[in-house]
Amino acid sequence: MRILAGVYHGQNVLSQANPGCPQFMIQMINFKHLEQALALSDFDFFAARQRMSPVPRGWNKRPSLPKRAAVMILVYPDRDDRLNLVLTLRRADLRGHSGQVSFPGGRQDSQDGSLADTAIRETCEEIGVCRDHIFILGSLPRLYIPASHYDVYPSVARYDATPHFRANPDEVEEIFSLALRDLLHPGFKCEETWRVEGRDVRVPYYAVKGHKVWGATAIMLSELEERLRLVLPEDVLLELR
Repeated sequence: MRILAGVYHGQNVLSQANPGCPQFMIQMINFKHLEQALALSDFDFFAARQRMSPVPRGWNKRPSLPKRAAVMILVYPDRDDRLNLVLTLRRADLRGHSGQVSFPGGRQDSQDGSLADTAIRETCEEIGVCRDHIFILGSLPRLYIPASHYDVYPSVARYDATPHFRANPDEVEEIFSLALRDLLHPGFKCEETWRVEGRDVRVPYYAVKGHKVWGATAIMLSELEERLRLVLPEDVLLELR
């Protein structure tokens, strides 16, 4: 099972801001920065998430308790020691939320010892990167996804080598990566207005290798981005101004 990357369905693009989203370079971000970002106390995650949340965001009140699921934000160094995180593109012919970008993840099963175990299992099943080389660094607060009625628990993990990905052909169309340095650069943030169920919705997204990363995935990335901004040295942040 895949977790939703977006919140809305049947969208039509009306207008686009910041087309092109050019590439930029910044100084190295390392695993120590990432650990410090995850360990921040009194962090306003709600405000961080709002920066990349669709407005208005869909919300369907339901009487039942949300189902529980987990996703994996897997971070690894490339050959130049630059840190990247892994994203997947759902197959276009899936029943729900086809063709959207998400993290590896899915519903918690009874055999999972924890939600981190769920994220690790789903990562192995979907992209072929398995438990032996995954080291959990921390987690982000749960995120409720109205469209699917799931509480999603993001785990953040390190992988100390460049992974050899193997996409599950039943679920994953493409596996690609986003450099952490690019996550922080405003040039990778874009915005469109979509027509959804008779109303205009402002949809911010990260432009990553020809894909629009929006909805729940962008909301979680936005929190990670803002956490990193609070711990990175000034010489790194200077290049982003």
